[in-house]
Amino acid sequence: MESIRDKVAIIGMGCTRFGELWDKGPEDVIIDAAYEAYEDAGIGPNDLQAAWLGTMSAHWIGMGGLGLAEPLKLKHLPVSRVENYCATGHEALRNASFAIASGMYDIVLALGFEKLKDTGFPGLGAGRGMHPVLEMRRTAPGSFALIATRYFHTYGLSREEGKKLIAKIAVKNHKNGAGHPKAHLRREVTLEQVLSAPIIAYPLGLFDCCGNSDGGAAAILCRADLAKKFRPDPVYIKGIGFSVNPIMPHYEPGFDWTGFEVSRVASSAAYEQAGIKNPRKELDLAEVHDCFTITELVIYEDLGFSPKGRAREDIEAGSFEITGDLPVNTDGGLKSFGHPVGASGLRMTYEVYKQLQGKAGSRQLKNARRGLSQTLGGHPNVCAVAVFGNETG
Repeated sequence: MESIRDKVAIIGMGCTRFGELWDKGPEDVIIDAAYEAYEDAGIGPNDLQAAWLGTMSAHWIGMGGLGLAEPLKLKHLPVSRVENYCATGHEALRNASFAIASGMYDIVLALGFEKLKDTGFPGLGAGRGMHPVLEMRRTAPGSFALIATRYFHTYGLSREEGKKLIAKIAVKNHKNGAGHPKAHLRREVTLEQVLSAPIIAYPLGLFDCCGNSDGGAAAILCRADLAKKFRPDPVYIKGIGFSVNPIMPHYEPGFDWTGFEVSRVASSAAYEQAGIKNPRKELDLAEVHDCFTITELVIYEDLGFSPKGRAREDIEAGSFEITGDLPVNTDGGLKSFGHPVGASGLRMTYEVYKQLQGKAGSRQLKNARRGLSQTLGGHPNVCAVAVFGNETG
C-alpha cells in the first residue's frame, strides 16, 4: 500500500468555540474557522488552489461546494463537499491530503462544521426505520449501552464495577476540557456526580453521553517540502486510515459487541503508513471518538493502546490521563466539546496540531512528537484514523 507519510504538512489550523451558537449562522462558523487558519498559516484565501467542505447539514445551506465557496468568496476555486457520518471532518482532511500528495495542488483548505442546534437535531433520536423490527426506535445511547453491558459481562465486571470504570473516563475528559476556552462544557465533574446522574440508556447516564453542539474547524495543507516557507513548526501527516464496513456490525455474524472492526482496520492502515509498530509506546497523545464513555474504552483496545479486555487496568492506573504515559483527549474530547459532526475530526486534529507545536497552554504535554486523531460513526461502521508528527522521517 502506498503511504502518504511526510508528503503533506499542516501549516495552519482554526477552530471556533463549540457550544450553542445561537448568535451565529453557518456562514459565521465557516468564516471564523477559516480565517483563524488563514492567519495561523500566514496566507489569504487567494493563495488556495482547492478546498473541501465536510458537513452533514449542507441540504439547508446549499448543496455541494457552494456551502463553503459562498461565505469564503472562493471564486472559481474547485470546492467539494464530502460526508461520511461522524468521520466527515476526517474525510475532508483525507481528500485534501490526497490531492496534495498526488501533486495536483500545492496548498488547499479542509473545513468541517455543523449547526446542529439550529436544526433541532435530537440527541435521543426518533427511530430510523431501516428494519421494521430490529431498527424500531434504535438510538445511539441504546446501541452503545448494549456494547457496555456485553463488555462488562464478557470481562467479568459487575454492573457496579463497570459503571464506575466508564465513569472515570467522563471525569478525566471533563477535567481536561474544563480549562479549554473553546469547549462547550467547561465543567469538572466528580465520580459521584457521574454515577448518580439520570440514566439515559442503562448503564449510560447523562455524563456518559456527549452533547449536541455547534462548531467548526479548518486546516490549511501544503506540500511537505514547502511547509517551512510558511512557518517554522509545521505538522506532518504520517498516515491516514479509513474503513467502511457495508454490514451494520449488529447484524454481522461473529460480532462480539466488545469492539469495532472498522477501528482496528483503519488504525492498522494508518500505523502501517506511519511506520508505527507499538502505538502505546510510539504515540504521545491521542484524540478519540468518545461519543460515549464506553466508546472510548473499547477504542483503547481497538487501536492497540490496551490489550483486548485489559483497558480496565490502564484506566485504573491513570495511563490515559493527562499525566499518564499516553494521554487521551487532552482537550476534553466530545464529552467537553459536543459533537457537531462535520467538525469533530478536524477539532481533534486541531488539538494534536497545537500539542505537537507546544502551543496547548495549560494542557501542554512534555516533548509531544507524535499524535493521533480518530472518529467512529455510522451504525457504527465507518472509522477514520490519522497520525501526525512534528518532524519528518
